[in-house]
Amino acid sequence: MSDWVVRLIEQSGYLGIAFLMFLETVFPPIPSEVIMSVSGVAAGQGKLALVPVIASGTGGAMLGNIAWYLAARALGVERLKPLIDRYGQWLTMDWAEVQRTQARFAHAGTFLVLFGRMMPTIRSLVSIPAGLLRMPFLPFIIASTIGTAGWTAVLAVAGYQLQNNVEEVEQTIGPISTAIIAVLFAGYVWRLIRFRARRRSKPD
Repeated sequence: MSDWVVRLIEQSGYLGIAFLMFLETVFPPIPSEVIMSVSGVAAGQGKLALVPVIASGTGGAMLGNIAWYLAARALGVERLKPLIDRYGQWLTMDWAEVQRTQARFAHAGTFLVLFGRMMPTIRSLVSIPAGLLRMPFLPFIIASTIGTAGWTAVLAVAGYQLQNNVEEVEQTIGPISTAIIAVLFAGYVWRLIRFRARRRSKPD
């Protein structure tokens, strides 16, 4: 998987890193674990410098983050009301819960975005609720940049330290990503069962 990534980074340098991280954020063709660890290896070999590697990865990812945020904000959560009213049982929420979530996000949105940016698998999705729920742009940018920089730095430094053993990074992060997906799926099933039980208990 990493062969063509290596070639693109060797040929395009920091611009290639930013481009790959942008793609990974908008439409993930390859995981950031591969992009940034390969970039860290290049820095360890003296082909690139570590700090610009981290900055390039962060910048490319942030362009994708902003694109998702602006698209979701333009859509707006209000336009989803007919969809939620019709398919709420599968989305495991009704409109009242959406409003409660919007209120909670207004108070803790910065933390949620910051934390989410450093989580495998869901890090690219955080922009969508932030945009839909109209999180202010400046806190979104600050939290996203800090979280994204932290994530890219961890991967780049890991590649820098491990040199050619990029597989070790994938073997470490891969199971974590799988576990997060499993937890998210289990949470969805639990919410689905709970939501249906709550609807059945309501009087007609």
